[in-house]
Amino acid sequence: MQKTYLPTQDSLEQNWYVIDAEGQRLGRLATEIAMILRGKNKPTYSPHMDTGDFVIVVNAEKVVVTGKKSSQKLYRRHSGRPGGMKTETFAHLQARLPERIIEKAVKGMLPKNSLGRKLFTKLKVYAGAAHPHDAQKPQTLTIDTIPGEQD
Repeated sequence: MQKTYLPTQDSLEQNWYVIDAEGQRLGRLATEIAMILRGKNKPTYSPHMDTGDFVIVVNAEKVVVTGKKSSQKLYRRHSGRPGGMKTETFAHLQARLPERIIEKAVKGMLPKNSLGRKLFTKLKVYAGAAHPHDAQKPQTLTIDTIPGEQD
């Protein structure tokens, strides 16, 4: 009789990764981050469990988009009051709160349920190169979002 493998909570180890967003494409970077948060890069992946790792993103203000997206891509939020819709462009939000751009992109790629909300808390985004998570001994993870372009 075959049985489906289910990882136990104690058998799961959660690592910390640092990703540098400088010069990276927003969407391709967000998909890689979402896969790591979800745990899809591990053999112990289970869709209904939190098997993912913690991700620290630094240099969020240096993420790039292609084409005219910096002036045409809109971010909307609503205060909940009548007439409370606020919109701003990618360039304006990047100047004001660059962390929110990556957070919104990754959150949209996570499940829309309690598991997705739990996974989202494992994402830490910082505008500059410094982060306060040195005690967790994070590993540096390089993601190449621009294939064919070598430094």
